[in-house]
Amino acid sequence: MHARIRIALLAITALFALALTPGAIALSAVTVTQDSLTPTTASPNSPVTATLKVHSSACVTVLQLGVAVRDSAGNNYDFPGSVANPLLCPSGYTLTTGSRTFPAGTYKEFGFYRDATGYHNLPQVTLTVATSGTPSDPTKGKTLTFAEEFNAPITYGAKWQASTTSSYQYGTHNPNDDKLDWLNPANITYANGLATFTARPSTHVLENGKQAWDTGLLTTEGSTQGFQVKTGDYIETSVALPSGLGAWPALWSWKNGDTEVDKFEYHPDNPNLLELTNHVNTAQDYYTNSGAVSPNCSVKVGAVYGATSVDWYVNGVKVFSDNKGVGTSFSAYIILNLSVDAGTWHPAPSNSNPIGFSADYVHVWR
Repeated sequence: MHARIRIALLAITALFALALTPGAIALSAVTVTQDSLTPTTASPNSPVTATLKVHSSACVTVLQLGVAVRDSAGNNYDFPGSVANPLLCPSGYTLTTGSRTFPAGTYKEFGFYRDATGYHNLPQVTLTVATSGTPSDPTKGKTLTFAEEFNAPITYGAKWQASTTSSYQYGTHNPNDDKLDWLNPANITYANGLATFTARPSTHVLENGKQAWDTGLLTTEGSTQGFQVKTGDYIETSVALPSGLGAWPALWSWKNGDTEVDKFEYHPDNPNLLELTNHVNTAQDYYTNSGAVSPNCSVKVGAVYGATSVDWYVNGVKVFSDNKGVGTSFSAYIILNLSVDAGTWHPAPSNSNPIGFSADYVHVWR
């Protein structure tokens, strides 16, 4: 065979093989088209997921595909659950995100993808969130069975203890959960009807070599009373949220590793968002409300431990029902604490200044 013909055939064969390799075509030669994006309406403070359908002119792998949302001021309300390295093809690709809530308002919603050159936004749709929900009373028909008002310093042992918890791998610290915590009862103080949790750099060094931060944790585990929340209970606290990066306050339940329900978790790098999570039967909501949740603001948060649904309340309004619940035999100890982020999922403290938050009360109705 003539040499020129051989070279031409080899070139054609190579191009044919390239065309059959998914993701092998340069993204610059591919068009990604958004076919549909929902929802376009939602109820305020009610969880909703987004569904994004796209197709591409040829099969190609992008680095990330997700759904972004912006309010009128440009604030970020993105849906959780973007997907990494999806293969987009002419036959189409469907992404269903995780759920989140929105306060009443009008939003710009759009799909996006990321490649080696950066982020690329797909066409926008308008997401309209109607008028806000109405307050309800989760305590109706129940009796107040546990009341901590923080009106005086706690004598540890009867109702609370603060030196150790089985939720931490080493009792006093838990570096494998991305925490810098080292528990010290002295880091909880009481004044003017508030318990204030303060975290400061510690003399201790964690097993991973990072400097620990002394901080505070209250738990009913190990106390004489040994109070536990049960199926059907409603628990509520009122807290002043922190502003310092690295702060990670939470009210949650724990016993034997399979009873964690997070009434709330908060990180100041997401200043208007509370994480509401059922780890017993997995469910989660990112409750976002700039009018109710922000650094240094006071917010009332509670949850009903329903057998078939855990219902969360913020400032007396039901904001999320997970329709999963905790079952009929649930029981667990209460934990109220201030953790310190180690930097994997949220920023660690940016300096050595103390960080803290305060709680006004913890109530349980049964």
